[in-house]
Amino acid sequence: MYNILTLNKISPIGLDRFDSGSYRCADAVENPDAVLVRSASMHDTVLPASLKAIARAGAGTNNIPVEACTEKGIVVFNTPGANANAVKELVIAALLLSSRKIYPAMQWVQTLKESDGDISKQVEKGKGDFVGPEIMGKKLGVIGLGAIGILVANAAQKLGMEVYGYDPYLSVEAAWGLSHSIHHAKSLNEIYENCDYITLHVPLTPETKGLVNSASIARMKHGVRIMNFSRGDLVVDDDMLAALGEKQVRVYVTDFPSACMIGHPGVLAIPHLGASTPESEDNCARMAADELIDYLENGNITNSVNFPNVEMPRSTAVRVGVIHKNIPNMLTSITSAMANLGINIDNLINKSKKDNAYTLLDISGSFDEESAKKLSAIEGIIRVQIYK
Repeated sequence: MYNILTLNKISPIGLDRFDSGSYRCADAVENPDAVLVRSASMHDTVLPASLKAIARAGAGTNNIPVEACTEKGIVVFNTPGANANAVKELVIAALLLSSRKIYPAMQWVQTLKESDGDISKQVEKGKGDFVGPEIMGKKLGVIGLGAIGILVANAAQKLGMEVYGYDPYLSVEAAWGLSHSIHHAKSLNEIYENCDYITLHVPLTPETKGLVNSASIARMKHGVRIMNFSRGDLVVDDDMLAALGEKQVRVYVTDFPSACMIGHPGVLAIPHLGASTPESEDNCARMAADELIDYLENGNITNSVNFPNVEMPRSTAVRVGVIHKNIPNMLTSITSAMANLGINIDNLINKSKKDNAYTLLDISGSFDEESAKKLSAIEGIIRVQIYK
């Protein structure tokens, strides 16, 4: 029986993926084999020795102590693309909101409720204060062409926008999903110099933190409208406020409100609604559950943020998964140890991700906890798992 600890309310669509005869899922279980989490912070959570995996039902893993998990051989999963359509739809809404002054116009209409005059006449007289441009024919720059960025780019192109996409790490698979009408920008400057609208869809890393700052904003078109539905810290708040004051940036739409942004007339602050749809929550929960099941039962890793993706069809009844450091002669040490234990390897796969690696072996014969201890004694091996 596998114990799955849930730290948030998880969609039943995801929980139903777990066979009740093999899995116990609850918000209070002892010795959990895995954790299923949405937004709850785990940075102060004690990671028990039993814990093998954590699945985040969402894309970001800032709420998970990934480095500590890596040291203990705990695989951290996320669910990229599961909420992509939800975010895409909100970005399209943001494009329209940033252009047509819809929100301030609606706020103004509410002030007419107590008016003694003819509402229709006041509306006709006042609507001129809320004129805004159409997005058709305008240029949109999409920075980051992952699951969300591609959907945004394709949707905006269908709405009549001229779209520029920038992503130096664009995968072949992602490229296949991108409309051939999207301009492939070779640099951020090409986005900055040409685009009337810019939308951010990159992860928050040391390299991308503060991507939008006074220097980058100065290279953008005057009056640019910027959308941020990725991470708040991609934008330097003080620099954005200064640019809004100078009208270099006409409107900033963010899904990550900060105290200094709230109430500014040039800011449309949304309370992190990007993935807040029932469909998105169902998709994320389903994907997270499937990732945990395949890892706990077969050792396959899909969508891990700290270890390489490894998938191998099972060819024997017994399988061994070895999480280890990515150092020279590691694979030789593992196979030699197996030979010394009298174990024949029928099939194996080995992949690395930065400083860490993962080896999956299908073996003939038996492999018990004592064998696992002997294998774990090899320098550089972090964790050994047995799958039967």
